[in-house]
Amino acid sequence: MGSNGDTGGDTERAIVRFRPGVKFRFDETRQAWIVLAPERLLLPDEIAVEVLKRIDGLRTVGQVIDDLAATFKAPRETIATDVQAMLGDLAAKGIVTS
Repeated sequence: MGSNGDTGGDTERAIVRFRPGVKFRFDETRQAWIVLAPERLLLPDEIAVEVLKRIDGLRTVGQVIDDLAATFKAPRETIATDVQAMLGDLAAKGIVTS
C-alpha cells in the first residue's frame, strides 16, 4: 500500500491518511458513514467503516490491524490480509495515501 503500490512488509509500517479533499464522516441525512471525494461519494459497509475510523494520519497500518484484531478477537493474519487489500483498493481510487 506504499506509494509504489507495495503491499508487502513495508505496508504495516506505513502511516495512512485520507488524501487532501477527501472527507470521512457520518451523514445525518443518510444515517450512514460516507467518504466524500472530489466528484465521488462512497458508502462503506460496516467492516470498512471500522477500518476507516482508525485512519487518522497517526497510526501505522500495523497498529490499525492490531487494534481491529483485538477489538473483534479475530486472527491477526486474516485482518491484515483484508485491511491491506482494502487500503490498496482505496489507494488505487485516490482515497487514501501513505
